Amino acid sequence: MTRALALRDPDLQGRRALVLGLGASGLAAARLLLARGARVTLADARDEDALGQRADEARALGATVRPGGHPPELAAEADLLVVSPGVPVGVDVIVAARRLGRPVWGEIELAARFCRGRVIGVTGSNGKSTVTAMTGHVLRGAGIPGGTGGNLATPFCELLADDGPDAVHAVELSSFQLETVETLQADVAVIVNLSPDHLDRHADLDAYADAKARLLALQRAEQAAVLNADDAPSRRFEHDVVGRLLRFSTRERVDAGAWVADGRLTLRTSDTEIELLGADELPLPGEHNLANTLAATLACALVGCPIESIAAGVRSFRALPHRLEPVREVRGVTFYNDSKATNPASVARAITSFGEGRVQLILGGKDKGGGWDELLPLVRRYAARVLLIGSAAAALRERLGDDVPLIDAGTVERAVRLGFEGAAPGDVVLLSPGCASFDQYRNFGERGEDFRRAVRDLAAEEVDGA
Repeated sequence: MTRALALRDPDLQGRRALVLGLGASGLAAARLLLARGARVTLADARDEDALGQRADEARALGATVRPGGHPPELAAEADLLVVSPGVPVGVDVIVAARRLGRPVWGEIELAARFCRGRVIGVTGSNGKSTVTAMTGHVLRGAGIPGGTGGNLATPFCELLADDGPDAVHAVELSSFQLETVETLQADVAVIVNLSPDHLDRHADLDAYADAKARLLALQRAEQAAVLNADDAPSRRFEHDVVGRLLRFSTRERVDAGAWVADGRLTLRTSDTEIELLGADELPLPGEHNLANTLAATLACALVGCPIESIAAGVRSFRALPHRLEPVREVRGVTFYNDSKATNPASVARAITSFGEGRVQLILGGKDKGGGWDELLPLVRRYAARVLLIGSAAAALRERLGDDVPLIDAGTVERAVRLGFEGAAPGDVVLLSPGCASFDQYRNFGERGEDFRRAVRDLAAEEVDGA
């Protein structure tokens, strides 16, 4: 490279940028790079037919597309690599680039170098999408400009369309995205909780946690770090905190942060203690969503959002799709879509939202490893039956043993029908699979839509047969 890239607002004019991965974040990165004058090549492991319209869109933007892989020799043809979160940082082309001294950024890092507004960064194992979405909802309702996204739907690069000195962006950050951040300094960094996840990519829980901890370690002293006081594994992050530490708790008062006292959500970010609203006013069920709300409201308060706007925003917020989402009731049996629950800890949060022994639990998919032993006591207590689906079914049957009735349903559609047939009025049929979806679906959203469709079909048949 003939000249170094600046930490902020780098000069990309004429630079050769190689973007790995032609998904939503890869395309968003390409748009930003091209707008800044870079020459962009997008490389993807999929072939031309699999890329389809995405390849056409990239070429229409002015980028070169290299389907069928990202060989290491591409590193020598680039001044900068931008990595999509789905591409492991250990692939040969990234190793080659680092050996040559080429910068390797993720899409989050690329956006961070151009962002002029403030950032609320949210990570964790479960609930980070809800916290991010609620935070963004509250801020926009208060008239505070900025975008909401990151790992949640809209890439950070696209959020910069709403950027400016007064903007506050709510950005969900996955462990994959945090692996490649270098200069992102979140004004408020929230870690919702920590439990084993993505151990099919990270070497172990320590490596997974280390990626999360980067969000805290890159902060400045005047910035705020928000941790979960009720989550014992999250205590490991305290030594990574550089900024001001605040906590949230559903169980006890904290020195600085957010908690529940006498059924009221309470905030303390300075010398003043403020009651926000009643816990019975929250639109989302479950103690985990009470914790999510505490985290979101605390983050909003820390960036100066008016208290009355925070309370109004919480009251008007609605559950995200595929996250403990009520679908409908059929003859007294209620169906819930929690397809986003892709690890055992998220299943635990879901099933404890309902009565003991009242849940027909749909479990399975592509196992990501870790955490099943901790779930077993809760499954025994809350699940009437477990309906197994996907490639993990055999392994889950072995782990769950004979303590709860197990049914090999195979598919979501069959699980919906078997769950309904085994349920009594007042019971719940819950899709909370605890696994990734890639064995049978493209993503968790497609799995959730299949669940919704199966419930709609079942309901129509019940009406016709009435």
